[in-house]
Amino acid sequence: MNQNHFLKQMIDFNRTAFDNAFSTMKMLQEQAEMAASGCLDQAAWLPKAGRTVVNEWMNVCKNGRESFKGSMDEAFNKVEALLVHGPKGE
Repeated sequence: MNQNHFLKQMIDFNRTAFDNAFSTMKMLQEQAEMAASGCLDQAAWLPKAGRTVVNEWMNVCKNGRESFKGSMDEAFNKVEALLVHGPKGE
């Protein structure tokens, strides 16, 4: 078996494993966000500043998650390009 073919299969497996784990984590975080939003809606005692902080925190988590996903996708693409074209784009 060609070494590059084996490495490509390994990269594809790792990408699939990452994508599955990431989508599970994303689903859990979205569920937690919905639960937190529900709690905020019912917490009349919480001042507006507190609600703002919690909403900003949820947005930061979401943006960080998407940034991480983009970085990982870019890294997988670079590794695949390295396997296909070689280290200097040959």
